[in-house]
Order: sequence, then structure tokens, then C-alpha cells
Amino acid sequence: MYFSPARGITLPEISQPLRAIGGRAFDFSREVAVMAVINRTPDSFYDRGATFVLDAAVAASLAAIAEGADWVDIGGAKFAPGPAVPIVAEIDRIVPVVEALRGTGVVISVDTFQPEVALAGIRAGAHVINDTTGVSDPRMAEVVADSDATLVITHSLAAPRTAYPAPQYGDVVAEVLAFLQERVALATGLGVPPERIVVDPGHDLNKNTRHSLEITRRLGEITALGLPTLVAVSNKDFVGETIGRDRGARVEGSIAAAVACILQGARIVRMHNVRAAVDAVRMTEGILGFREPAYVRHNIA
Repeated sequence: MYFSPARGITLPEISQPLRAIGGRAFDFSREVAVMAVINRTPDSFYDRGATFVLDAAVAASLAAIAEGADWVDIGGAKFAPGPAVPIVAEIDRIVPVVEALRGTGVVISVDTFQPEVALAGIRAGAHVINDTTGVSDPRMAEVVADSDATLVITHSLAAPRTAYPAPQYGDVVAEVLAFLQERVALATGLGVPPERIVVDPGHDLNKNTRHSLEITRRLGEITALGLPTLVAVSNKDFVGETIGRDRGARVEGSIAAAVACILQGARIVRMHNVRAAVDAVRMTEGILGFREPAYVRHNIA
């Protein structure tokens, strides 16, 4: 089913749009959440280790909250190929940041594909587990099922931290959709209720630029699943390759990609440049009729 919040714009209906996450109430039928990115890794693709030190990670998290972030996503091991990060080390990177953010009112997310790290994060106060490997380990669903946490299920093909050169798809959107449906069924079968599941098509994860552009232009086929959809488009290579910009000059392209996804039903956007993203998201919500202007003075007597 579809509804039209603004004339000329149709959006897929989310079957369970009202979500209570980390003490926050979201109505994803008319609300978009901005997820900030905090990487406690020395080799993150975007910030190159700028928030690896604990104090820097906490300070960046608090700054993102001050700039309007609804969620903060904390990662201790990147998705890209590289040497394995020991589970104990990943826990040591993530848990202190989670603990520092408790009580701030922000939704706290842990970006991990390790069930042990997810469990430690939840015990420390995390509200969301963001698994970029799409529940490659079924124990992840079991950990989330035994908690109140929300699970983000992301499409990707490679085993964690391994290369997947020259990925091939017959129809990338259809294959991503089938994967997500299968993994959602797996998670629900292991006890995670649908109202605690979010899906992510995985822009650039084992996909080339043409694949990610196709997913972006046809995102409505993913959001038609009826689950809240997260998109992680910020500063990705598909943005840089499309507009011919290096990593440090992709903010505008990233925002354009995020807005295109929101207009097709995306309801969480994972972004590095929080203030710019928040302004773009709130403006898009205003255009869609989701929110009233902050004030109205122009041409008012």
C-alpha cells in the first residue's frame, strides 16, 4: 500500500512505523533519523583514525549529538578487507564509548558482525546492533533476540574482512531484496521480532559504483519490504566516482544521494557530516509534509 504525504510524491508504507528505540519514540511513517558515524579504528576509510583514541571518539560523539544526530553508530572493526581484529580488542574499543553516551538521550548503535561484541555492547547500554554482514553468524540474531535491541540487517556477500573482487549481479536490486528477505526470515525465526528489525541494502559493500547507483535509483523496491530502511551513502566511493571527487570533497554528493533515498522511503541515513545531513534531512521532511517549519516570518504581516 502507498500513501501520499505530499502531492506528486508516493512512498511505500512501513508496516510497523512506530518504534521505541533506546527510550526514543520514532514514527517512521513521517520521520527520518540521522545516524552519526564514530569509528574507533586506526584505518577507517573516511577519517583515517581521527576518532581512534577514546577521548576523541567520545568528543566526536557528543559533538554529533549537539549537531542534531538522533543515533550514534560506534564501530571497532571496519568492514573492508584487512587483518582480523581480536574480539577482546573490539570490545575494548566500543564499550567505553557506549558507556560514555548512556543518559545522553541518543540512540546508541554498535557496528559489529561479532556476536560477542554485540552482547558486550548491549550489556554496556547499546540499543542497536548494526551487522554489515547480514547475520552471517546466526548467533547474532540469538544475541539480539535475548535483548531489547534493534537489529540492522545489511546486504553484503563477502566473509568479514575479506576481499570480493569484481562482484557480478544479474539484477542487483532483485538479488539484494531476495537476500534481505532471506536474512529477515532467519532473524525472525531465531526470535527477533519484526518490529526490532531494520534493513540496509549495503551501498558499495561488495558492489561497484553502477550497482550502488542502481540501488539508489530503485530504492523504492527495497523500502517496499515494509521495514524501516537504513542507507549508508556518506562519502562512499560510488559518490566520489560518480561526481569525480576525492574522499574529502563528497559531502554535497552524499547529501544528494541521501535525499534521493529518503524520497523513496529510507528512514535512517548514516552520515559522517552531521550538521549538513541534519539540515538536509529536516528540509526534506518539511518538503514531504512530515514537519512544520521551525518558524514562518517571510511575507507574513
